[in-house]
Amino acid sequence: MKVVHTNEAPAAIGPYSQAMEVNGYVFTSGQIALTPEGEFIGGDIHQQTHQVFANLKAVLEAAGTSLDKVVKATVFMSDMDEFVAMNEVYGEHFGEHKPARSAVQVARLPKDAKVEIEVIAQK
Repeated sequence: MKVVHTNEAPAAIGPYSQAMEVNGYVFTSGQIALTPEGEFIGGDIHQQTHQVFANLKAVLEAAGTSLDKVVKATVFMSDMDEFVAMNEVYGEHFGEHKPARSAVQVARLPKDAKVEIEVIAQK
């Protein structure tokens, strides 16, 4: 196992890593709309989802992979009524690539974020 870390995404604020690499796969921790400096991006679901993808891209790049190699995504949302808006941004970032995905509504996310996404990517 190898720990993945980059200063281009928010640092872990607890006993976890931004991502772990094992057996040719990268498992990211969930990303919310924090800047690399740790500032929370409020605003609507579009803005938050774009920041989540900026973080995911940075972590994946640090691991030597990219969104094109994602095999599974898990999306956590505080309000499933915002799914369509989140999905628009999600589609922009993945383009024609369509990894397997789960999407669930949760009671609450860190920082009262609207969305958190974690991915598994092939190296």
